[in-house]
Order: sequence, then structure tokens, then C-alpha cells
Amino acid sequence: MILSATNAVTTTTDASTKANAASDPSAAQDRFLKLLVAQLNNQDPMNPLDNAQMTSQIAQINTVTGIQQLNQTMQSMAAQFNSLQVMQGTALVGRNVLTEGSSLAVADKAGKGGFELGSAATNVKIEVTTAGGQVVDTIDLGAKAAGRHTFDWDASKYTGATDALQFRVTAVNGSTKLDSTALSLAKVTAAGAEDGQLVLSLSNGKTINYSQIKALV
Repeated sequence: MILSATNAVTTTTDASTKANAASDPSAAQDRFLKLLVAQLNNQDPMNPLDNAQMTSQIAQINTVTGIQQLNQTMQSMAAQFNSLQVMQGTALVGRNVLTEGSSLAVADKAGKGGFELGSAATNVKIEVTTAGGQVVDTIDLGAKAAGRHTFDWDASKYTGATDALQFRVTAVNGSTKLDSTALSLAKVTAAGAEDGQLVLSLSNGKTINYSQIKALV
């Protein structure tokens, strides 16, 4: 009967130990030691607790406690890293950045955007369009090397709304059309952290990860 009661206490205490270990490693270790003493006090004199079994149980609780302490340390480091990222991100507030997109930034009667070429082009053409796709102006940039480029557009003669203007890039090498990536210019307005990543809010309403920045302008 004593052995049966001890097993019941052991089962209940084991469950309690596991529940508390996740939140407080020291509490888990304390409960384990109390359980071990209870087992020793109530052990069957004809079948005492094996030394190897006791050593194994002590090793297990030490491992659990160590893992929990390591998790707490890593969580603390992650929180500190997030704070550091946000502090670094605030240095970008007010800066202009280029990210993938075709929105044309217009300010003080001047439009600005960018593009990226995978290979050299003999001619590059920029078409400024409305949100509906109507072409309002064309810019011929001539030959451009492979890589990242920016362009300017004189918007002084355009009388329509400029907040929704888009642009598209056409690049060719002779008669061969080349792949190109449109880059939108926007100002960083705020910095924060999300899921351990530095995120930036832009003046065009977008929120991007820091890794999505192609260049500072």
C-alpha cells in the first residue's frame, strides 16, 4: 500500500514539476528534490531505489533546468537584438530608399525612380503612366550598363494628379528585349520590429523588411 501511494504522489508531483518547469527552472528543481526525498523516505526496504536510477533522474532534471535557463538567456538576447535593430533603423528615418515597385515619386514638379538591368542595354526607355496605364510621357535614356540606375522626370508640364503615377521600363540590346526591374523611390517614415525582423514604413504607404532595400538615395 505504501508503494502504491508513493507512485500516486510521484505521478501527481511529476505533472506539477513539468507544468512549472516551463515557467520557473528553479521551482522545477526544488520540486524534483522534494520528490526525490519523498521517494527515498517511502521506498520499499526490500527493493530500495537503484543508485543508477537516482543518478539518471538527477541528470535529467539538471538537463531540463539547463535548457530552460538557456531558453531564457536566448529570449533576453533576442529582445536586446530587436531593440538594437530598431535603434539602427531609426537612423534611416527621413532617408530615401529604392525598393522593387513601379510607383513614381513626384515632389516639387520633379519625378524620380530607378531600375536595375541584368545586362548592358543599347537603349532604355521609361514610360510614365497613369494608374490606368495611359502613357503621359516618355523618357529616352539611351545606352545603359548592367546594374542599378536612377532617372529624373520633369513633371512641370503635367497638370493631372501625380500621387498615383506609375512608370514602366523597356530595355533592349539591339533587337533583343532585356529583363529589367523597376525600382520605386520612397522616404522612410518609421522603423520597428516584427517577428525578429527590422521593418520600415515608407512614405508611399508600404511596409518593408530591411532586406528589401535595394539602395539609399
